[in-house]
Amino acid sequence: MKKNMGNLDRILRIVFALAMAILYFSNIITGVLGVVLLVVAGIFVLTSLVSFCPLYTLMGLNTCDSKKK
Repeated sequence: MKKNMGNLDRILRIVFALAMAILYFSNIITGVLGVVLLVVAGIFVLTSLVSFCPLYTLMGLNTCDSKKK
């Protein structure tokens, strides 16, 4: 897999996932919406750790600032 996520994108995904987890576990967001957002947060954490987003590949996006020499 080739990296297609930049550092800012990874940080924003982690912050969003952390916020969703806090909202879910403090019972602010509950029910089906809470579970769906928690799953999305888990996917965001996973994609941030590997720096690869399959949807970016399908859409042709690349936020990784690869320095070509």
